[in-house]
Amino acid sequence: MTERSVVHATFVINRVYDASPARVFKAFSNPEARDRWFVKSEGWPLAEYSYDFRVGGQERGRFSPDGKMSILNETTYWDIVPDQRIITAYAMDIDGNRISVSVATIEFKPEGKKTRLTYTEQGAFLDGYDNPAQREQGCRELYERLAEEVERQGEDA
Repeated sequence: MTERSVVHATFVINRVYDASPARVFKAFSNPEARDRWFVKSEGWPLAEYSYDFRVGGQERGRFSPDGKMSILNETTYWDIVPDQRIITAYAMDIDGNRISVSVATIEFKPEGKKTRLTYTEQGAFLDGYDNPAQREQGCRELYERLAEEVERQGEDA
């Protein structure tokens, strides 16, 4: 693609889970739980994956949904307050082309015995490879899978 462009966008997803903030947060902090709802949920082949959930830690995953295209996600954890919030910055590439750079904030707020998760993403979507609507839809699907994981954790507790 020869023409360069950038689209800036912010979107917010609110989702209430029938679980405490600690249980919802655990689905992010526990590597096995995260694998189930985030990493391996689509069944895409993973070429590499690492997860270091701590302030300054990084998550890196390279996967291929169709066996041909290579997608790289590189995330840095900038702020973690257990059971309250996670702030990350992440970049995504497809076949070596940077498609986006984003800052994401995940907040966990108690609502009685439930948790309101608020996900806010501020992104720069580059050169027409990706767009805010596609990213938001993908995130919404992830947070639906998170609901399944939180329910599963309740069964295991």
